[in-house]
Amino acid sequence: QVQLVESGGGLVQAGGSLRLSCAASGRTFSSLRMGWFRQAPGKEREFVAAIGRSGGVTYYADSVKGRFTISRDNAKNTVYLQMNSLKPEDTAAYYCAATASPIVTSPQSKGEYPYWGQGTQVTVSS
Repeated sequence: QVQLVESGGGLVQAGGSLRLSCAASGRTFSSLRMGWFRQAPGKEREFVAAIGRSGGVTYYADSVKGRFTISRDNAKNTVYLQMNSLKPEDTAAYYCAATASPIVTSPQSKGEYPYWGQGTQVTVSS
């Protein structure tokens, strides 16, 4: 089993920045592909970003490309989401996700990730 714990959420003004962290345990971190998703009230959970096992490959939703950066530190068993130029529409609960599958055909898909954190709230005021 993999346990994921997110932190770093909060309230920020539009144009500001936040960095989310997700600490993983229960499995060798470098064997995990990681993703960030978010869910606003009344909406479906949507893909934000994903990163490969070594950090060399990243994927982003079009809505965050150029503003958000996903990264990982395998020595610290942690994946990060640096969020800059935040907008009110970025307000959501942000979830960290992980998979140990050797093959991931669609890293943007929720169904690829069997392990999820409890979420951290990000609120962007206008």
